[in-house]
Amino acid sequence: MKRAAGLAAVATVAAAVATAHPHFNKTVTATLPQGTELVITYNTTPANEMRAQSVKVGDFVTPRGPVLKLSAEVKNEKATLPAGEYTIGVIKNGEKDWTLALYPGRVARGQAPEIAKAIKLDSMFEGNKGRAEHMLIDVTPGHGRFEGKAVLTMHFGSLFLSGLLA
Repeated sequence: MKRAAGLAAVATVAAAVATAHPHFNKTVTATLPQGTELVITYNTTPANEMRAQSVKVGDFVTPRGPVLKLSAEVKNEKATLPAGEYTIGVIKNGEKDWTLALYPGRVARGQAPEIAKAIKLDSMFEGNKGRAEHMLIDVTPGHGRFEGKAVLTMHFGSLFLSGLLA
C-alpha cells in the first residue's frame, strides 16, 4: 500500500513537472520573394539572459542549435548564402550589441565552432521590443534600413535581432 502511494506521488510530481514548463519543437517555413524555400527548426528554449551576459565578446553561441535550411542560394548586398543547412546563432560584439550569424552545417551541443566559418548577417540589434520568455525565431519583412527585404529574426528575453537574408 505504501509503495503504491509512493509511486502515485512520484508519478504526480513527474506529470506536474512535465506540464508546468513545456517546450515545443517548432518549424517555420517561408518562400522568399525569389522563390527559395526556407525552413527553420528549433526548440522553444527559455530565454536565459544571465547566460547571454556571461558570453565572451567575439563568441558564437547557439541556444539549442536552431537550424536554417535553404533550398537555393540567397544573395543580398553584403552576403551570399549557398543552398544548404546552417546553425543559427549570435555573435556578441559588446554588452548590448549582437550580430545574427549562420554557421555552415550543424553545431553539436558543447562544440566550439570555428568563428571564422560563421557567416555574419547584416544585423540590427534592438532592446526595446518587449520580452520573449522563450526563444522565438521567424522570417519576416524587415523594417527600418531593412524595409522591403526578408530578414531572419530572433527574440530571446529582451534581446531582439534582425538579420538580412534577401
